[in-house]
Amino acid sequence: MNTVIPDPQPARFRWLDLAAVDARKAADFYLGMFGWDTQREAANGGEFLRFAHAGEVLASLYQLGPRQIAGGVPSHWTPYIGVNDVGAMAARAAKLGGQVVVKPFDVDGMARVSLVTDSTGALLGLWELSQ
Repeated sequence: MNTVIPDPQPARFRWLDLAAVDARKAADFYLGMFGWDTQREAANGGEFLRFAHAGEVLASLYQLGPRQIAGGVPSHWTPYIGVNDVGAMAARAAKLGGQVVVKPFDVDGMARVSLVTDSTGALLGLWELSQ
């Protein structure tokens, strides 16, 4: 289990994920478009790429799974907002008319995250720092 670290400035955007139907093609696009660097990372038994520019890590990219692709999930960006209690905030989203799409889970050594929709259906990630 990860150790939770209080977010010094909660309620701000903290991270971006790109889920892609073809991660290699997406990586090539962003490398060509902006000159971003990539670095492979392992997490939760899988692998993803981190995008960086001038030494600053910007976002991550991961491959959508076959079931997601077959179900029609398109490539998409997900912004994450920093929170101090992912479980409580996911429950709050549901109480305010949103929906918990992905229940809170730990991303090895990085964060505890959840995906919710707001009351209009827009997808949003919740990001609780951990180590």
